[in-house]
Formats: sequence, structure tokens, C-alpha cells
Amino acid sequence: MSNDKDSGAVTISRRGLMLVLSSPSGAGKSTISWELLNRDPDISLSVSVTTRPMRPGETDGEDYIFVDQKKFEQMTAAGEFLEHATVFENSYGTRKGPVEEILKQGRDVLFDVDWQGTQQLAENAHEDLVSVFILPPSFEELEKRLHNRAQDSDEVVQKRMAMAASEMSHWDEFDYVIVNEDVEISVARVEAILAAERLKRDRQAGLGDFVRGMGVGQ
Repeated sequence: MSNDKDSGAVTISRRGLMLVLSSPSGAGKSTISWELLNRDPDISLSVSVTTRPMRPGETDGEDYIFVDQKKFEQMTAAGEFLEHATVFENSYGTRKGPVEEILKQGRDVLFDVDWQGTQQLAENAHEDLVSVFILPPSFEELEKRLHNRAQDSDEVVQKRMAMAASEMSHWDEFDYVIVNEDVEISVARVEAILAAERLKRDRQAGLGDFVRGMGVGQ
């Protein structure tokens, strides 16, 4: 929102926010994330650095930035990450620089990270963070989804199920919680959260000057 400088009006701009969607593997956060990205041009996905092998159909630099463990450790030592964690013997991290540039432009960044990564983001960028935890309708449905996506062996599926209870125990550390029974409804709920958080007073730079320009509070 802006007006001509000669009118004495001010511009209201917005600093972007960091939206975290987190869940146990298979609960649906990736599906919700892609739906949100397809619908909203003002939010982009944070591309994580990882040491895990590239899967069929993935593109380096778009899905993840793939590096070896030595390079990852060098980046960690240099303080390049907002957050980093080891999951299933693979390392993941979010670079500070690209995220900060997007936030300064008034655009939002979407994160698909686990509870460990969310805790670190809360420590390093609390004012910019909005966190949402996605729960499955049941353990049975979670296991069914993991088998149906056919990305992992039965052994890996069982490891993921074993970790699910531990991951879900952190639900109360998040700002919002959604039970993902229906993807369309879940996406709509995330969109509602995002719309409300964008309108928070503290995120609208210049709002105070705009109101005072109307003679309020003077």
C-alpha cells in the first residue's frame, strides 16, 4: 500500500515470514506444501542442503542441494545454516543467506523440516517464524500412506513408524496443529493461517507512520 510522496503519505511494506510445516514422514506435509506453492505466488520453498542420495526425478538445486558429508561439515563450521539436523543418518541444513534475502523482499519462505530443525529456527529467527505441525488421522493410516508412496523399503518404513511417536510428541511446541484427514481442507487451513500471520501488526513496516499520517494519535 502506497501513495504519492507529495501527498505526505507513507508506504506500508511487509517483511516476509518463515512458514514451517512439520510432521512425521507420510503424514502429508509434502503434498500440502506443493499445493500451497502452486496456489500462492508470494511464497517459495526453502531448498535445503542434504547429504542423502538423490532420488529418481529429483533435480540438484531445485529439490535439494546435494553435497557430501565433508562439504556439509565445512558449511556447518562456517555458520552458514539457520538450522541443521541428522535424520536417518543423512544431514540436512537451511542456508541463512538466501532466506534473509527473500524475507527482505517481503516474500515468504516455506520450510519442510522436522521438529529439531523447527527448534533451531525458533532459536535463530523467532520473530519471523510461524510453525505448523501436521498429524495423521491415525497410526494405521500413516503406515498405509508410507507403503503406498513406494519410496522406501519395508525396513525403512518400519524405522519411520518407530520414530513417528517420538516425532509427534513434539506437537505442542508448534504454533498451530492440523490433523490431515483431507488434503484440500488441510491446505485451506494452512492458507488461512498464512493470511492471518501476514496481517500481524508487527510484520507491517510503516503501519504506525501511516496511521499517524491520518492524524490518529497526534
